[in-house]
This record gives sequence, C-alpha cells and structure tokens, in this order.
Amino acid sequence: MATVTQKAVTEPDTEPRGRTARKRRTDGQKSSTVIALRLLVIVVALVLWQLMSGPVVPEYAVSKPTEVYDALTEMLGSATGWNDIRVTAVEVLAGFGLGVAAGTVMGLVLGSFPLLGRVLEPLVAALNGIPKIALAPLFLLFFGIGPWSKITIAMTGVAFVVFYNVYLGLRLRERELVEVVQVMGGRRHHVLGYVTIPTLAAPFFAALKTGGPLAILGVIGGEFIASSEGVGHELFTAAQNLDAASEFAGLIVLVALTLALNGVLSALDAYALKRLGLAARRRPQPKG
Repeated sequence: MATVTQKAVTEPDTEPRGRTARKRRTDGQKSSTVIALRLLVIVVALVLWQLMSGPVVPEYAVSKPTEVYDALTEMLGSATGWNDIRVTAVEVLAGFGLGVAAGTVMGLVLGSFPLLGRVLEPLVAALNGIPKIALAPLFLLFFGIGPWSKITIAMTGVAFVVFYNVYLGLRLRERELVEVVQVMGGRRHHVLGYVTIPTLAAPFFAALKTGGPLAILGVIGGEFIASSEGVGHELFTAAQNLDAASEFAGLIVLVALTLALNGVLSALDAYALKRLGLAARRRPQPKG
C-alpha cells in the first residue's frame, strides 16, 4: 500500500516535468528547423540571383551577389564608408531619441488634460497627415544640408507615432483601477506607478519598434534630397552612376542598422516588462 500510495503521489509531479522537458526539446527542434529553412531560402535566392543576372535580368539593374559582396567589402574597408555609416547612425539615433521624447511629452500632456486633448487633437491629426518627406525641403531651408535637417525629419515621424500610442493609451486607461487606487488613499504617483505605467508599457514599446524604421526612412530621405555625406548620399550617388552593386551594398548596411536598432529595442522591451511584472502575461499558458 505504501508503494502504491507513493507512486500515486509522485506520478502527478514527475509527469508534468517530463512533459515540460519534451516540450522544450520539441520547441528547440522547431526553432532549429526554422533557422535552417531561413538560411536555405537565403542561399537559394542568392544562387538564383547569381544565375539570372545577365541571361534573364539586365545585370546593370540588379548586379550580382559576388559584385555586391565586393562593393560591400570596399565600403567597409574605407574610411569614407565608415564615416557615412557613422553620420547616418548618429542622425538616426538623435532623431529617434528626440522624437520619442517629444511624442511622450505631447501624449502625456494631452492625455492628462482631456479638454486640451479635445482642442488640439484635430490640429495634431492635420499635421500628421502631411507626408514627412514633404517637410524635408522646409527643414533643409531652415537648418541647411547639415545633420540637423535630417534629425528633424526623423524626429517628426517618430514623434507622432509615440504621441498617438501614449495619448490613446491614457484615454483607454481603466478608470475603475484609478478610482480603486484613489479610494485606497493612493496619490498621483501611486496611480502613475500602479495603473498608468503598466497600461502604457506595451503600446509605448510598440511605438518605439514602429518608430525605429521611420527614423531611418526620414534620415535617408533627407540625405537623398540634399547632403554631402551619409549612407543616403552614397545610395543617391550610386543610383546616378548606375552602380547597382554599391546600391545593394548600401541597402545591406541599412538592413543591418535596422536589425541592430530593433534588437536593442526588443531587449529594452523585455527588460522593462520584466521589471514591471508584465512579462508573464505575454507567455502563452500551457494547455492542460
């Protein structure tokens, strides 16, 4: 009887552990399969590109992977290439940071004062409706062809995205939770810490991930229009010279910059949600 009882007691504990271990192994195998398939797709695309460039598609328009590799190596092996990358990266980071700050302040102010929000929201919507690249000539006239014109273009695109996420997040904040905290004697900083920040965390970081590519787009657009350095300037020069290999090399650099920025934002997102105790909410619950 003791053996049977012990078995009955221990089996419910060991079975979930085994199931969890099997699930982890299965997930690991699935992840490895997905990565392998992704690499296979890239390799097949490169092979087809190499074979079709010339016989099927004009080589001057798409170049070849081998020539793109040579152009990328030349770009990364020169001081001019690294200076262009540095200039674009600084402009992107500055525009992104200023845009996040401006959008957050605007969203908090207009979201905290409903009357002010109702008055200014149509004006903000009208300004947001203007294509940001259309403002580039105006910023170039005001700031010149230096970095500040590109920083301002990037900041404008990011600011509106962050503003709307923060503003709508405040408007959708559950009033009942605020009232509960206030009834329990909580002050403004308690409402901020227990209700507002947890509510805004997810939309805020979603806005950051959306704003990153917009910052890069704004900077490259500004460098296309008027600049003397930067990756966008090199892309425009390569297009004028019909140099497809250098064009693709510049695009690869932009993709790497986008992935690096998105990786940093994803890490900050995970860290912030963990600190706020919200990370567990994102994990799917195991099916019993």
